[in-house]
Amino acid sequence: MSELEMEVDLEENEEKPYVRTLEDVQSIIKHAKLDAKNLTQVTQALYYPSSTMDDDNLKLLELDTHMHQQIRLGQKLYFKGGHNEKIVLCTEEKTYDVKGAEISNSLLLVPDLKFAAATSTSPLKSPRAGTSSLETSLNDDDDDVSVDRALEQRKVLKIFHEYFECREIRPRYRKIYELLQLTRYSGPENEEYIDRKLLFTYDQLLDTVQCSRKQFDEGLIQFRAMEFEGRMRVLECEYEMRIVNFMLGLLSENSWALDEVEYEETLSALEGIAPTEIVKGLFRIYTTPTDGKEGKYTYKESLVSRIIAQNILQPELKFRKDEFMSTWQEALPEGMRCDEKFLRGLGIIDREGITPCIRSLVEELLPTNIHERMRILFKNKARWTKEEMEPYIECFSTPTLSVSTLLAKHARSLTENGVRYFVSKH
Repeated sequence: MSELEMEVDLEENEEKPYVRTLEDVQSIIKHAKLDAKNLTQVTQALYYPSSTMDDDNLKLLELDTHMHQQIRLGQKLYFKGGHNEKIVLCTEEKTYDVKGAEISNSLLLVPDLKFAAATSTSPLKSPRAGTSSLETSLNDDDDDVSVDRALEQRKVLKIFHEYFECREIRPRYRKIYELLQLTRYSGPENEEYIDRKLLFTYDQLLDTVQCSRKQFDEGLIQFRAMEFEGRMRVLECEYEMRIVNFMLGLLSENSWALDEVEYEETLSALEGIAPTEIVKGLFRIYTTPTDGKEGKYTYKESLVSRIIAQNILQPELKFRKDEFMSTWQEALPEGMRCDEKFLRGLGIIDREGITPCIRSLVEELLPTNIHERMRILFKNKARWTKEEMEPYIECFSTPTLSVSTLLAKHARSLTENGVRYFVSKH
């Protein structure tokens, strides 16, 4: 036989692996000392995949109840992540962190594999009352009754030694803020300075940000983003404050009650002051329909208070608490009240000195690394209550990792006058 013939013969042998026969099955049953009558009638022979089979496109993914339900409803799951980002998996409502995990026992993927009763072609013989299966086998008078056995071949598509573990996490909104800050809108006169290549449509931004569609829409509201000329934009803070002030000024100018704001009148009054699309976007963000008064709207006290407080607070400046609260209240429309809770994630109150002070500390500007963030937080303030620190670290929490657990891990607690504080570990 020539060398070429030997190679061809080897290739043919590799393409035609040995196939089990019924005689092989009977022999195995005999060597295993099993009674064929106590086995179901269908035998399945498994064949491992060949070394040349390309199965890298098959991955094992863990699904929770929500993801499984979404698939059953015909919804899609999306993987998201850039070159320097960890991959996340998103449904229409939730976001999951994806990590590889090892499996202690190998798992085989076998299409059309039959289980239990599906391998029986006729009812199995039941033991007589008062006897065990072994006694039935030994004392059965029909020992020479043959069992009609069927043999089915099954191919193992892949052997899994690891899987992707999914854990629900909070949406990663930071990218919305970072991308939209590059193209802040500050009026039509400044649009020539905006790099048009950095503008995103709604769908482009959604594909880029690591969160579900529902969470993405919530994030746009959180950052007061709006669509302008087909692109998602946020407003430069001073410009936004100027337009909102014009809108709020219509309350006293038209003697409107806080819950009787008129949409069309607002658009008409600001025509020529700001683009209509911008005014519409701000009106949608800052107002909500008034219950029981069709066609009337109410300004959201929390949002109005925050934009005014943000305008008063300046980085690197410290304000006496009483003076700040007084200035803040005077800047609000009549009938609205300022409240410390509206400063959540925007500014901090330091009560350690003789005179309590307030200064700016914006959550969106802090590092995304929790160790670095904790260092900066304790640099700004030595002692924190849980309620004070929560808005600055809740982005790192998950359904199974609470803010309390994060504080226990990254801070040291102490109690003074019945109040629990958290201080730096180092």
